[in-house]
Amino acid sequence: MLDKKVAQLLNDQVNKELYSAYLYLDFAVYYDEIGLDGFSNWYKIQAQEERDHAMLFLQYLQNNGEKVTLGAIAKPDKDLSDKLQVLKYGLEHEQYVTGLIHAIYDAAYGVKDFRTMQFLDWFVKEQGEEEKNAEDMIKKMELFGDDAKGLYMLNSEMAARTYSAPSLTL
Repeated sequence: MLDKKVAQLLNDQVNKELYSAYLYLDFAVYYDEIGLDGFSNWYKIQAQEERDHAMLFLQYLQNNGEKVTLGAIAKPDKDLSDKLQVLKYGLEHEQYVTGLIHAIYDAAYGVKDFRTMQFLDWFVKEQGEEEKNAEDMIKKMELFGDDAKGLYMLNSEMAARTYSAPSLTL
């Protein structure tokens, strides 16, 4: 049995990951609407990854005999009217998620729940990659985004991203 606080934080994370998927889907719609289908592709894949993360948390809870309680997913509330700002919202959100993962890890550490800590190790590493990707996208947009040819190349780069399911085993 998981510690009550750890179980609640893990359960809450299911909702947070689904919200992340919803947010990134909103970003994808925005980029489609302004004609940047490559950026839209990048965020559609990001949304798939976040959904998979939610499923990993859900499965971990179930594997540990915990009841999963799903809550409402909030509507994204970001003003999506600037292609660079959307990328900055993405970084901001990844930093927020990193904080959530760290809070769960800290709670698990506090009760010596080594199995949950081991489960979270993958997410800690993943969040480092997510933040780096978001930072790189911002840097590239700042460097090349105001140049039509540069933006075309960035969009093509984002269009080349393909989906691969997480390799974490439970």
